[in-house]
Amino acid sequence: MKIAVTSASGQLGASIVKQLIKEIGKENVIGIARTPEKASHLGVEIRKGDYNDRQQFEQALKGVDAVLLVSGMDEPQKRIEQHRNVIAAAQTNGVRKIVYTSIVGDETKSAFAPIVKTNRQTEEDVRESGLQWAIGRNGIYIEPDLEYLDQYIKAGEIRNCAGEGKCSYTSRGELGYAYAQMLLSDRHNGQTYNLVGQPITQGELAALINQVYKTDLVYHSVSVEDYETERKDELGEFMGTIIAGIYEGIAIGSNDVSSDYEKAAGRVHKTPLEMVQEIKNA
Repeated sequence: MKIAVTSASGQLGASIVKQLIKEIGKENVIGIARTPEKASHLGVEIRKGDYNDRQQFEQALKGVDAVLLVSGMDEPQKRIEQHRNVIAAAQTNGVRKIVYTSIVGDETKSAFAPIVKTNRQTEEDVRESGLQWAIGRNGIYIEPDLEYLDQYIKAGEIRNCAGEGKCSYTSRGELGYAYAQMLLSDRHNGQTYNLVGQPITQGELAALINQVYKTDLVYHSVSVEDYETERKDELGEFMGTIIAGIYEGIAIGSNDVSSDYEKAAGRVHKTPLEMVQEIKNA
């Protein structure tokens, strides 16, 4: 069985590739990347595939039995057609199964909603593809909070607009494990899973980071408007709006959802403390 993973040069795609290697061996795993050299370190066959180029995916998916479609990172209005290029190429090549990495979240109530809405459209496209399918809705990765740790320490705080909202954090490692199982077992066909962990507040996240990293952070909640202005000033209009929208979604409860992780992975999701400890020790 040959399984292809798109966006293999990205962190989620790479995590899925690494888990599949453990499960079925590197000779049965194909990575697809817009820039193949960026994924060469994975030690599997890497094929070129740009979401904007259907013809590239027509070649990239030759001889593939199942494909893992990692959601694209482009602007919302472009993503739907990009994903459709991959789905159409899978149909043309007789790929048996497609698994899609979607996201949890609300489609209308935050600045992140347009991203969620495009993911829901691709979910529908996958369901109507005629292929066997499975869909995961990813929670927010916990890794970026730890990647920002130096900035948090410098500021002495974690600052955003999530308020007392709870977030069901996950990690790329946990997702990599779950998606490998979803690709390999037909019992997941036709299922849509919330791939999330235990919900925690930002204050609880700060306490966990303090426990593991011996820091002394506090959580400081600000308004959505103030936080969006800060993020836009630092990251630009598009990314600033998206990041603020993510935390706005947490504040209104969009990321406090029930977990289907154990159904997908066959084991319980790691606790937030276990994830923080694992990332620190990696």
